[in-house]
Amino acid sequence: MILKTDKLVKRFGGLIAVNEVSIGVEDSSITLLIGPNGCGKTTFVNAVSGYYKPDGGKVYFMGEDVTGLPLHKMYEKGFVRTFQIPSPFLQLSVLENLLLAARDHPGESFTKHLLRSSWRDYEREIVDRAVQVMKILGLENYWDKEPASLDAGALKLIEIGRALMSGAKMIALDEPIAGVNPKLAHNIFSHIVKLRDEMRITFLIIEHRLDIALKYVDFVYAMHQGRIIASGTPDEIARNEQVRMVYVGG
Repeated sequence: MILKTDKLVKRFGGLIAVNEVSIGVEDSSITLLIGPNGCGKTTFVNAVSGYYKPDGGKVYFMGEDVTGLPLHKMYEKGFVRTFQIPSPFLQLSVLENLLLAARDHPGESFTKHLLRSSWRDYEREIVDRAVQVMKILGLENYWDKEPASLDAGALKLIEIGRALMSGAKMIALDEPIAGVNPKLAHNIFSHIVKLRDEMRITFLIIEHRLDIALKYVDFVYAMHQGRIIASGTPDEIARNEQVRMVYVGG
């Protein structure tokens, strides 16, 4: 299990936004976190990823207690939220955007910069990695295009590609198909599945468009009023009466 929380709590004054939430995310899986607006989903991911410091409970990543680690430390450990990757540089190409997201370039060190062989090998390595990422994401034909010329779905994929280039082992996505049409939405999720299968990347996804998302994920947690109210496979969640009541009322 790559990520685990144990009774995680996050408060804002007298409001308990995340109330003793315990979940587990399997390695190389796609886990979906659902619930109505204001139920605590994004706050939970913020507390897990280091954007917020939890007020109680524990967070474990790759078997290590990382509770309370700040955002940049979680990023260094391989837990990346897509908003941690800057928006694409619109006047650079897709390839250049991916290359800029790579970390630990030896040329940034004065001593290593003098050893041309070290950074030349690294340059070849990250270009090869960027090409691989573009192929998996279906962006290889746009390698020399500026992001500003591409559609919303491609921009979402570039964002994921930049996260991959940073060395992410797990990526948290907040509504990755928001604002895109159904065809592009299915395309984005198809590429997420491909990344899970071919690069063994783990995903934790918040999404409202369940008619699309449930077709692609491995496991689902449903939140309501800061708590987990149900968990299971997509089929189990789709049949869960408590989840139905939360979404449609009654």
